[in-house]
Amino acid sequence: MPADATLKQAQPRLGRRNGTALSLRDRVGDWIFPPRGAETAPVTLSQRRVYILPTKAGLLFAMTLALMLIGSINYNLSLGYGLTFLLTGMGVVSMLHTWRNLAKLQLRPGKTDPVFAGDWARFTIIAENRGGIYRRSVAIRIGTNEPAYFDVEPGAETNVKVSVPARRRGMFRPGRFRISTTYPLGLFYAWANVELDLACLVYPVPESGEVPLPEARADSGPGNAAGAGDEDFARLRNYHPGDSPRRIAWKTLARVDVFATKLFSGASGTRMWLDYSELPDSLGIERRLSRMTRWVLDATQSGLRYGLRLPGREIALGAGEGQQAKCLEALATFQSKDSQ
Repeated sequence: MPADATLKQAQPRLGRRNGTALSLRDRVGDWIFPPRGAETAPVTLSQRRVYILPTKAGLLFAMTLALMLIGSINYNLSLGYGLTFLLTGMGVVSMLHTWRNLAKLQLRPGKTDPVFAGDWARFTIIAENRGGIYRRSVAIRIGTNEPAYFDVEPGAETNVKVSVPARRRGMFRPGRFRISTTYPLGLFYAWANVELDLACLVYPVPESGEVPLPEARADSGPGNAAGAGDEDFARLRNYHPGDSPRRIAWKTLARVDVFATKLFSGASGTRMWLDYSELPDSLGIERRLSRMTRWVLDATQSGLRYGLRLPGREIALGAGEGQQAKCLEALATFQSKDSQ
């Protein structure tokens, strides 16, 4: 099985939207206003940052007004003049409202939770409306993905979730995005390009199927632990940081307000090391990281105490969600000498 086979299995659920070509307007905009790196938050959409152009509907509306004006001149229709000028005034006012729907908005990055490669990273962008008008039907789009629409009341803020496919492990930065609107009539398109310091940690894809964990070993010697022994209670000892929550004596805690850990015969003091070097080289870098990701998830779910060993880095023995987060972060950011 090739080294990136697991990654390819996740691709169909992402769709092909991210692979579509940029529109002519986007390409011209990137040429005129090239990316300059992440901006210091908060970013305010000042008057000079908001651009506006007519939409296709706006151009058709203008052509219709021109034909109405020509007809009114040819036939000397006073009502035709009145209707033409009334609609023209409405179009000009709608242009102002479209521009004001974006101007003075403030944007800053929010918290983005880690995901696994092949899933959708949901970036959080906080939009704050310090003005006195209601901002409606505003869209934020990253790349060629589907835009996220939102409304924000005067003096309020809202969290906008924008989804982007995370295809590779590591620290994923989506770069520049576009905020736009066509409110209220759809005759004009106002937009601004913004680049916030958005980042999402992408974990390796967990290997699918049954993946046996490495053998747990006793702390007192190199021999294997003598089984789980969960039914053979031995004694209580003081709680140590990293002990599994499943082994805490909750009844004792409620009775005497003392943290204690239950020990079982055959399983007390066992340890498990998830070692990168013990996996065969034939698997390749990504397959080895994928298997270790599966190990971390299974060991945490089973309440085991484990550590992680990677070339140049070691995560000490521990248990629980905190240990899982540290190990997955180490796997996501791992850089081998071959890949540098």
